[in-house]
Amino acid sequence: MALASPLCTFGVHDLLLGVEVTRVREVVRHQPLTPVPLVHATIAGLMNLRGQIVTVIDLRRRLGLPPRADDEPPLHVVMHDTDGVVSLLVDRIGDVIEVNEAAFERPPQTSSAAARELIRGAYALEGQLLLVLDAARALELGEAVH
Repeated sequence: MALASPLCTFGVHDLLLGVEVTRVREVVRHQPLTPVPLVHATIAGLMNLRGQIVTVIDLRRRLGLPPRADDEPPLHVVMHDTDGVVSLLVDRIGDVIEVNEAAFERPPQTSSAAARELIRGAYALEGQLLLVLDAARALELGEAVH
């Protein structure tokens, strides 16, 4: 049984998502954000992480999901990107898990178009579906502005 690269898992709305653990630098509690005018609508702002300015992407917006309630502070999954470090806002953090590579399936057709664009595939876990996020695509942003 060949194991795939370990995945760092996290929840966004009712989805369980995962990315390769090697892409994740750290997980931090929500930090104050500085809004940036005239940027892509999925950019929530910038944060200062120990002196480093980090672009923050709201994964709910990126996936076309409803906004989180004001009383539910998000968490940051800080990831390595080709241009530096970027944070994804998520609702909750899961575990680092190893999955059987043979169990990898295509993205579910029932997912929204925005989700299918960002999901590489899925693993059926006991009682839930783990969607593997294409981190590079999730961090790409188009030219649209607010």
